[in-house]
Amino acid sequence: MTVPHSDVIIVGAGLSGIGAAYRIQTECPGKTYAILESRDAIGGTWDLFRYPGIRSDSDMYTLSWPFRPWKNPKSIADGDDIRNYVRDAAADYGIDKNIQFGHRVTSAAWSTDDAKWTVTSTANGKTVTQTASFIYLCSGYYSYDKGYTPEFPGLDSYEGQVIHPQFWPEDLDYSGKEVVVIGSGATAVTLVPSMADKVKHITMLQRSPSYVMALPEEDKVADVMRKVLPDGFAHRAIRRKNAAFSVGMYQFCQRFPKQSRKLLLRLAKRRLPEGYDLDPHFTPVYDPWDQRLCIVPNGDLFRTIRGGKASIVTDHIKTFDAKGIELESGKRLDADIVITATGLQVVAFGQLKLSVDGKDIDPHELYVYKGLMFSGLPNFAWCVGYTNASWTLRADLSSQYVCKLINLLDKKGYDYGMPDPKGAGDAPRPILDLTSGYVQRVVNELPQQGVTSPWTIRQNWFLDSRDMKRTDLEQAMVFGKAKVAEASLAS
Repeated sequence: MTVPHSDVIIVGAGLSGIGAAYRIQTECPGKTYAILESRDAIGGTWDLFRYPGIRSDSDMYTLSWPFRPWKNPKSIADGDDIRNYVRDAAADYGIDKNIQFGHRVTSAAWSTDDAKWTVTSTANGKTVTQTASFIYLCSGYYSYDKGYTPEFPGLDSYEGQVIHPQFWPEDLDYSGKEVVVIGSGATAVTLVPSMADKVKHITMLQRSPSYVMALPEEDKVADVMRKVLPDGFAHRAIRRKNAAFSVGMYQFCQRFPKQSRKLLLRLAKRRLPEGYDLDPHFTPVYDPWDQRLCIVPNGDLFRTIRGGKASIVTDHIKTFDAKGIELESGKRLDADIVITATGLQVVAFGQLKLSVDGKDIDPHELYVYKGLMFSGLPNFAWCVGYTNASWTLRADLSSQYVCKLINLLDKKGYDYGMPDPKGAGDAPRPILDLTSGYVQRVVNELPQQGVTSPWTIRQNWFLDSRDMKRTDLEQAMVFGKAKVAEASLAS
C-alpha cells in the first residue's frame, strides 16, 4: 500500500517526536509531516516502561519542552505524569491527527534523482510505502523489542519468575516475596525503594556500583519562581537554573574527579545507616560522570536501606539454581522473583535499513554532524539527547536546527542538503562518550564523531544554545537539486 507524500516523516511519537512536530508546524508553516509510530500509543519510553516507580532521572523543567511549561509540583516526575504531559500536548496542538499508529519503519531508501526518501513500514501485517523529502528519526537509541540480559549460568534451572523491567507484566504480584534486582543503574535504584513496602525483602545485586545522588523530588526554588513570575518566564528561568546545575556538576566532575568523588561519597554516607560500608556498595571504580549518575528523589533508596526492607550485595553470579542465585563469594540469595535490570539494547537509527542511491549504509562508517546529521546522508537527522543532562535540552535544539535547514533549502532553491560525505578529517571517537556497558557493547555498530567542529558532540547546552542562534547552515554541507527537476527545467 502506498500513501501520500509528506515533506517530513518523523519516526516516533514520544517526547522527541511530538516536540519535533510542534517545531515543524510552527517554524516551517505550510510543510506537511507524518509521524510513524510503531506502537498504538503516544509517549514512547514513557508509555512502554510500566515498572513500579518509573520516573524521570532528569528534572522536569529541563526534560519538558521550552514551549510548554511544566506545571506539576514534582520536579522528578512519575512516568504517568510525563506520559500525560506528552499526550496532552499532542492533542492540544493538533499533532495527534498526523500520527500513523502501528507503523513499524523497516527501511528507508534515498534517490538523488528524485530527491526523496522512500520509507517502508509494516502495519497490520501489510507493507506500507510512502515518500518524504526529509526523515527525522525521533525514536531514541535503544531497541523497543528487547532489553539487554547477559547469559546467566544455570538460569534454565531457576523455578521462580524472571522479569526484565522493559516488559513488566501488569498482573505481577510481588507481595510478601523475596525479590532480587540484578543491576546498579537508574532502573535498579528506582525499583528497590518502589517495591520495598510490599515485598518480604528486596536485594539489589550488583557486579559493580554506580554513583548515587539524592535530589529533592520538589524544587522549592522553582515553586517560589512560579508563584511570582508569569508561567512562560518562570519556566525559562527555572530551565536555565537547572541546566546550569547539570552542566556545572558535569564540568566539576570532569575537571576535578578526585574532589567530586569525595563529595558524592560523603553525601551518600550521610544518608546511609551509621557504620554502613561505602566500599564496595557505593564506591565505583570509575570517575564520576564516566557513566551517568543515578538520581534518587528525596534519597528514597537510602531511606529504604535504613528501614531494613532492602539490602545491597556486591558480588558476581556463579550460577542460578532452582531456588535462587549462588554467588562467587560462596554466599547465595534465595529469590521468588528475579528482575534483570541489566540495561538497554542500544541500536543505530532505530534498526532501519538505510540506502542511498542503491548503496546500503553502514552506520559505523558515518560521522555525526552538529550532533544530528551524518556524513553522506541527505535530508536525514537523528534526534539524540545529551548523556550528561536532560534529553530534551538537546532534542529541542536538534528540532529547531532541522526547521532552519528545511527553510534554508526552500530559500536557496535546493532540494536536499547533506554533510560532506568524507566526514571528519581527524581521528574518530565513539558517538556516545560513556563507559557504560550498554554503550561499549555496540561501540562498533554506532556512527562516530571527530574531535573538532562540526563533527563532534559537545555536552554543553549553553554553548549549543548560543551556537544554534548563529549556526552556519552551509558549513561542510553539500547541496543539490533533484535530477528529475533539473532535466525538466533544461527541456
